[in-house]
Amino acid sequence: MDKMAQTVKKQALMQTYSRTPVKFVKGKGSYVWDENGEKYLDFTSGIAVCNLGHVPEKVKTKVAGQLDQIWHTSNLFEIGPQEELAEKLAAQSVFDRVFFANSGAEANEAAIKLARLDAKKRGKSGPIVTFKASFHGRTLGTLSATAQEKIQHGFEPLVPGFTYLPFNDITALRDLEKLKPIAVMFELIQGEGGVIPAEQEWVDALVRACRENDCLIIVDEVQTGMGRTGTLFAYEQYGFEPDIMTLAKGLGSGIPIGAMLAKEKIAQSFTPGTHGSTFGGNPLSATAGLATLETFAEENIIEYVQKQSIDFWAKLEDLKTQFSFIKEIRGKGLMAGLETEMEAAKITRAALAEHLLVLTAGPHVVRLLPPLVITEKETALFAEKIKAVFTKASQNNL
Repeated sequence: MDKMAQTVKKQALMQTYSRTPVKFVKGKGSYVWDENGEKYLDFTSGIAVCNLGHVPEKVKTKVAGQLDQIWHTSNLFEIGPQEELAEKLAAQSVFDRVFFANSGAEANEAAIKLARLDAKKRGKSGPIVTFKASFHGRTLGTLSATAQEKIQHGFEPLVPGFTYLPFNDITALRDLEKLKPIAVMFELIQGEGGVIPAEQEWVDALVRACRENDCLIIVDEVQTGMGRTGTLFAYEQYGFEPDIMTLAKGLGSGIPIGAMLAKEKIAQSFTPGTHGSTFGGNPLSATAGLATLETFAEENIIEYVQKQSIDFWAKLEDLKTQFSFIKEIRGKGLMAGLETEMEAAKITRAALAEHLLVLTAGPHVVRLLPPLVITEKETALFAEKIKAVFTKASQNNL
């Protein structure tokens, strides 16, 4: 294809992304290949989506089998794989019922709607409290919940009914009694906001304040869920039970699916006609979710992540020791953020030249989201490649 044809083709896309000019055509495990056959180590997992690596065998086989059966019927009819996936998610969590969507933003939108319906049923009114630097999606409702002006800019008037408090600030939680919120909604690690983990003391204080003020707790586990932090769901590490949880990304191993889970009493507020999704939890996506959970069980993925995390974090600490411009390393499991004095975008571009894919999470934070199935050899290769990048950075040679 000549350059003119390529330009016309690109112009057909709305420019909502600043895309890196590399086209990947194949993926397997922790690697992707571009159209020229060049091989790259992927420490993005498609932004925490391909947790089992690219094209995991069981998911591929199960989805291929479903392709020969039925693809779509709509939620006006019973869907076997969807019912089975809901049962498995409920059995492996503290929740009782599941609503399926197509993305994390849709799952969060469903959580917001359920919280509002539940509040009306209980005769309560008030805002939903979210936290500064959060990210909950780009629908009008979820960007209104997202406490970042750069995400909201230009889309005013925003959906009313949200109040923002500082993250990890125990003193600010005193406002909950005065605000009388119907719910709080937060990430246990703020992914897009800089890979900032919630502090245990703050979570304890938040949960206590919510219980004292009859306020629902919604955890957004779109990025932290599905084993990313070393447990199936991150809330398990903090010693509390949320009322509502949202999932997406790693749930379908690359096949689009989102889920909103809730306790029975709250879930009862959703009745026929209150919410819906034409595609949510269709036979193909639900089959992908089932195969993903089956792989987690059969291959002991959670235990594997816990083991590999030790090696991963040791490598990161070694890098911090070697390069003084790395100010902080934070995260949990196989989700890490490296805050540096350098521009993160320059580091990601330099990493690409080393055939390594990494992400940003703000102007100075490099975000690492490797597949949960990485080997020690691949972690060592990552360390070798990123060390080459940081060596150039230390010499002002990016």
